Amino acid sequence: MSDFQLDYAVPAADLSEYITLFYYFRADVPVFEDSERADHAQLRVRLSPGGAEYRFPDESIQTPADFHIIGPTSGPMHVRVAGPVEVFGMGVTAAGWAAMIGSEASSVLNRTIDASVPFGAARLKATATALREATDNAARFAIGEALVRDLVREGDEQACRFVRQVDGWLAASLSPEMDDLVAVTGLSRRQVERKCNAMYGAPPKLLARKYRALRAAVALVADGEDVDDVIGRGFYDQSHLIREVKQFTGLTPRQIKAEPGVLQRMTIHRRTALGGQVSPLISGT
Repeated sequence: MSDFQLDYAVPAADLSEYITLFYYFRADVPVFEDSERADHAQLRVRLSPGGAEYRFPDESIQTPADFHIIGPTSGPMHVRVAGPVEVFGMGVTAAGWAAMIGSEASSVLNRTIDASVPFGAARLKATATALREATDNAARFAIGEALVRDLVREGDEQACRFVRQVDGWLAASLSPEMDDLVAVTGLSRRQVERKCNAMYGAPPKLLARKYRALRAAVALVADGEDVDDVIGRGFYDQSHLIREVKQFTGLTPRQIKAEPGVLQRMTIHRRTALGGQVSPLISGT
């Protein structure tokens, strides 16, 4: 594991509505290949030279720009990168998507786009240069915070309030009911689904399944729970658990418990260590 490094930083309080975590990843290998679980949208910049390739859940393959956005993902994304690898990035919440990007998130579900399209090439070039010249993570994370403040400028309180309601709904139950979300938002089912697609990239039912499966994966890897115990986390039976966990992580429960892969293992352990500092939808998934 000495060839790999993954460091997280909790965003400042004024940015916590928009960013899940900042991170720095390094892999001192000729070629890095692995898979990432379903996750929030991401904003990433490759600091090292070379190319990369993402294979999304629908098997489409894309080559990301050096500074790119990955839309929300609904399944495992396979990553292949020429090494050595050095990447800086940040997870983007649904409120962050609305404030910084503003386009329909469902149109970028399981896709990557050049970040210069919404943000402008000059701004990103200056940020990428500063990140590559930074000598430590403290400096990199400070640069990331400055970029987000510039991109957000004025947050959308209405969007933030809706995201708080949806996130609270997702966190409150292993199998949240749509009627409860409709009640807490005061919106119609159609309005709730439309807003979730626009900001989260997926309808509420898919979000509920996604986070239930990711919580189960964390319980298997970080908490050491047995497969039989995890069935009680909102699954009908073992077959249901296997299907759901595999759909959102790419691995069966037994595989993710025994050999989760470098990215999934490091991500789960590093994020669970932040319990109490960030939303449970971040540390618990």
